[in-house]
Parts: sequence; C-alpha cells; structure tokens
Amino acid sequence: MSDGRKTFRPHAPALWWQAEERWRAVVRRFEESGVGRLWGRLSAVDFFGHSFQLAALALLCFFPFLIIITTAAGHDAAAVLASWLGLDQQAAQAVASLFAPETSSYTLTATSVVLLVLGAMAVAGTLQSWYQMLFDVPVGGWRKTGARLAWLAGLFAYSAAQATFARAIEGWLLHGLVGFLWAVVFWWGSMYVLLAGAVPWRSLFPPALVTSVCWTGLGVFSAHYFSGAIVANEQKYGPIGVVMVILSWLVAVGVVIHLGAIVGRAIH
Repeated sequence: MSDGRKTFRPHAPALWWQAEERWRAVVRRFEESGVGRLWGRLSAVDFFGHSFQLAALALLCFFPFLIIITTAAGHDAAAVLASWLGLDQQAAQAVASLFAPETSSYTLTATSVVLLVLGAMAVAGTLQSWYQMLFDVPVGGWRKTGARLAWLAGLFAYSAAQATFARAIEGWLLHGLVGFLWAVVFWWGSMYVLLAGAVPWRSLFPPALVTSVCWTGLGVFSAHYFSGAIVANEQKYGPIGVVMVILSWLVAVGVVIHLGAIVGRAIH
C-alpha cells in the first residue's frame, strides 16, 4: 500500500551537476598533489612533443653521424647502440643487421661531411634548448656553438667508455653500479657544458642524479622489454620493425631527460 507520499527523484540536470562537481574536486586534488604538479610542469614544457622531436632528429640526423664517426674510430656503431639499449645477444644481432654495410669502403664528399656535422649539431642544439628552457637560462653567442661541439665530444667519449665497461666488467651488479656512476658523470657534465657554465655544478647535481636514476631504470626496462620487442618485430615486420622499437626507445630518452631535470630541480 502507498502512504500517499511521493518519492523525490532529482532531475537529470541536478545529477549531472553533482557528478561534474565531484569530478572537479577530484581534478583539483590531483592538481594540488605532488604528482599533479609534476605532470603540470611536464605538460607546460610539452615534454611528449619534444621527445618525438628528439627521436626524429636522432634517427634522421644523428645516427648517420654516429655510424661514420664510430667506424672511423674503429668501433662498431651497432655495438654502441646495443649497449645504450642494454640488449641481449639476439636483439643486438637484429640491430647489427641495420648497420651492416654492403661495402667496406666509404667515400665522403665535403657536402656530406657538412650535412653530417650539421645534423649532429641539430640534435645537440635541441637538447641544449631543452635545458635552457627547463633551467630558465639563456645561452647565446659563440658559447652556444662551442658547448654543442664539446657535448658531442663528451657523448662519444661516454659511448666508448660504456662499451669498454660492458666488455671488461663481469656481473650484472657491478656492471650496473659502474654504469650508473658513469651516467651521473655524463649527465652532470652534459648539463653544465650545454648551459655553458651558467648554472653551478652544485645546483646541477640533483638533476643529474635523478636523470641517471631514470636512465638506469630505462636501461633495465630496455633489457627486459626492448630486447624481446626487437626480436619479435624483426620476425613480423623485418628491419622496419627494429626501427620502430628504436624510435620508441628514443622517445623514452626524451621523457627521461625532461623528468630528470624537472624533478631534480624541484628537489634542489
């Protein structure tokens, strides 16, 4: 039996308004949290778009320069890249197939040399502009070009040392520890050099440390994920499948650089 009273049912607009208010409250709590502030800072600098920009520049402009320089120095470009990604033997062989030359002789014209150098300088300039933006430091004049050249030289020194460590050191724990310490030195020096000394060493240590932690984490992730992904993609799609995985790794490198600088600066 009904007691004659009517049950009140809120209208649809009222329900929509309540749901919207709850959603806005959730968004406000997220934005005010540490994770929310970090995401806001990363989004403000367009870290994802920058990371894709780095991946494209590295593949089109930097890798040809890397191949020529490492070959001239008597090193294997594929081995250098495999050590960066932390690949296992099967995945490293798949990457090596991309760099296998059809001839052992190279002929470089003056135009080719200029284009290779400009391509490498473009990658260094991209990273330099990121750090200038992330640290709010302008760098201009001849120091900007000199810093890029110095960073490129440091990058190849880091790569050669990393390849040497990989061959000489046995045991994953010792290898990981040495690689982490060397990464701290590299990223610390990279920030100082690309910013042309505008930021003191002491202020750059926390960002370098956080970047190295993220870099080492990316290496561990690469060893477990990218190795299998490279082998699987090569079997499915051929060489282009390997390139797709390398591009994904390059995008992750861009994220690591942004994340390390922003979090490290906030800690400092």
